Amino acid sequence: MNLKSLPKIELHLHLDCSLSFDVVKQLRPGITQEQYKSDFIAPTNCSSLDEYLKCAQEPIALMQSKEQLEMVTLDLFQQLKKDHVIYAEIRFAPLQHCKKGLTAEEVVQAVDEATAKGINETGIEARIILCTLRHFTEEQSMQTVRLVEQFKGSRVTGFDIAADETLPIDNHIKAFEYADRNNIPCTAHAGEACGAESVRDVLQNFYPSRIGHGVRSLEDDTLMDHLKQQDIHLEVCPTSNVQTGIYDSVANHRVNEIYERGNSLSINTDGRTISNVSLNEEYSSLNKHFNWEPEHFLRVNHHAIDAAFCDEETKETLRKKIDSVYH
Repeated sequence: MNLKSLPKIELHLHLDCSLSFDVVKQLRPGITQEQYKSDFIAPTNCSSLDEYLKCAQEPIALMQSKEQLEMVTLDLFQQLKKDHVIYAEIRFAPLQHCKKGLTAEEVVQAVDEATAKGINETGIEARIILCTLRHFTEEQSMQTVRLVEQFKGSRVTGFDIAADETLPIDNHIKAFEYADRNNIPCTAHAGEACGAESVRDVLQNFYPSRIGHGVRSLEDDTLMDHLKQQDIHLEVCPTSNVQTGIYDSVANHRVNEIYERGNSLSINTDGRTISNVSLNEEYSSLNKHFNWEPEHFLRVNHHAIDAAFCDEETKETLRKKIDSVYH
């Protein structure tokens, strides 16, 4: 079975965690393969989510100009093309890229324009999700969500909260209320470093239609039933979950349980560089450990399309592309 050639949807993908060695060499001339592995790729087994997230600092430092943001975005499109991804949602925190003079608006515009260029060059459809971070102030969260509204009509279509799940959510409730009032689609990282309670927390306060990771929802049967009833989608990232210590191996990941329960889920890389993984490799791993066949991947890709932050016309086009190959 040639999993590589199957068309794929990827919803959970961090731009600043997906810099290939090729683009890093251009941005940081002289870097060796060994330095790249040390500075950009997280350990196979991190001691914590925080250790994993620290590996995003080096790439962020290389993404502080319009030219750098364009290079990194176009590089990601080439990675997606190798994986036969036909639709991707690329997320990043724009306020992280204002350290050398760019305004947040200029950052978003640069990535949006580069995304349009990537779509044109590769034929891969894509949208952008803007992230606030748990350690941000209320003002920073509001600034980020207003950028989503400001760029309505572009490829910017969603809002997310990422980073250290152990931090309280209080600073971000106002931003998610703004998103709800303005019909901005939302996802939220939860159920990764913290347990099922963190998922309940974001559901009750942020009202997202998707959860980033969310795998620890399995610790609470009632919560899993609620997610299914409300059709709340789980963006599952198997390799990343092993790195951050939720599971000791992909073989012991509980993604198959989520699938068997009938919950909506997708398969994603999270960060292609930081996790040192491609979507093809994620698919191969699930095939190896859980005997997932094309029909399994067809189902999760349909789930992903249904949950995607794009218009219905785009979704229907994606469904036809998926069905023509899988059937």
